[in-house]
Amino acid sequence: MSQPADRRTPTLELRDVSKAFGQVIALRSGSLTLYPGSIHALVGENGAGKSTLVKIIAGLYHRDSGTFELEGQPVDFKSTAESKAAGIAVIYQEPTLFPDLSVTENIFMGRQPVGRFGRVDRKAMRNEVRELMAGLGVKIDPDRPAEGLSIADQQIIEIAKAISLDAKVLIMDEPTAALSGVEVERLFTVARSLRDEDRALLFISHRFDEVFDLCDTITVMRDGTYISTDAASDTSVPEIVRRMVGRDVDELFPKQEAKIGDPLLVVENLNMPGVFHDIDFTVRSGEIVGLAGLVGAGRSEVARAIFGVDPYQTGKVTLESKTVPPNNPSAAMSMGLALVPEDRRKQGLVIDSTVGRNITTAIRRLLAKFGLITTGMENESAQVWASRLEVKTRALDAIAGTLSGGNQQKVVLGKWLATKPRVLIIDEPTRGIDVGTKAEVHRMMSELAGQGLGILMISSELPEVLGMADRVLVMREGRITAELDRKDADSESVMFAATHAAEESYA
Repeated sequence: MSQPADRRTPTLELRDVSKAFGQVIALRSGSLTLYPGSIHALVGENGAGKSTLVKIIAGLYHRDSGTFELEGQPVDFKSTAESKAAGIAVIYQEPTLFPDLSVTENIFMGRQPVGRFGRVDRKAMRNEVRELMAGLGVKIDPDRPAEGLSIADQQIIEIAKAISLDAKVLIMDEPTAALSGVEVERLFTVARSLRDEDRALLFISHRFDEVFDLCDTITVMRDGTYISTDAASDTSVPEIVRRMVGRDVDELFPKQEAKIGDPLLVVENLNMPGVFHDIDFTVRSGEIVGLAGLVGAGRSEVARAIFGVDPYQTGKVTLESKTVPPNNPSAAMSMGLALVPEDRRKQGLVIDSTVGRNITTAIRRLLAKFGLITTGMENESAQVWASRLEVKTRALDAIAGTLSGGNQQKVVLGKWLATKPRVLIIDEPTRGIDVGTKAEVHRMMSELAGQGLGILMISSELPEVLGMADRVLVMREGRITAELDRKDADSESVMFAATHAAEESYA
């Protein structure tokens, strides 16, 4: 399908670009045209070639063939520095901040303004950071260290850094993956203002509601090949999905009916001052309980406390009527609890280790014979879950960090499912993964519930919560403000509970 006609000179244009790594073809024929004053979406499953195309634009990779032009002139970036100097800013999916440096130092890394006597003008940097944060509508102390910032705040800092570069092309790779609805709308306001300044924006997201809300034009890629470009107003979600996956995805939320049985996980009066308060709920056999709320509501902190990663001051957690010791993840795991964390790269995976080693990490002591374990023993066990979850990898000895985001998520799932848990706590199960893989993860969750597993699912994606949960618990400012049965839960009721203090206890 040809691209929509536009008489303006493109800000950036790639035509029939290819890239291979040895025998592996990452990009067969990538094409992309960005115009000034426009927000352009790039969509496709993980492995479609989106990241490779972006890395060519950013100067990380050098194309093997095809043409690359910036404002009508051929370019051939040999480094990221050349790309940035040409006016291109890229915000990648995973934040890349220096944890020991301040917010200000991270934003101005490598380009600090110099005042009199050749000294770094820290006052000027702080003032500009304050202006940037004010423009974004957020309050982040310019002097605070980056370490300990939430993923949402880290994303905001990356966005501020890109805006400070005054780039003519701004590429945002899943910038909203960890943002609340309010923060997403704030970001969109900023993006639209940048478009109105005649900048060209490229927006990469797996969230179709965001794509159609924000973007003017949508380009689809599949299997390393350009498929189509259309005005957002001339296409639809079903059509985009068909082009992305080459087939119809009839049901993104394949929720199966499951027999809901006896209580498995019971949380009673859990408290941690300043973090969460009076947390009471139950997860039953065969039940998927959704934990909804805005970023910062305390959902992940509750999950980590239940599993023993974080402390709690008062309260009790029981699993099948047995008390789960606080501050003891090993005990929680041995009793049948499993936690798939929100940040899979930092908390769920050993990025530099193999797929097989990652899947068997939590059960290595069970695999050992006479205190010894071999790679063959690891891979034999790992292959079961790699096959069941359809992890796309050339081999189990491939490095986990080389996998796509969706496949990394499957590896983390495999690691915890290998422990044969009774209750699975899964935080943001499909954050940053493509529509096809989302359906696979949802199907697996539904199958596990059908087998009697209890699942506590934390998600910032409201359609996911409504589509998969049997019950929805909503948190606001560290408290549960509503409990809704599947039949009663809708967007309005969940968002109201997430943004308004409950007049009375949800119970």
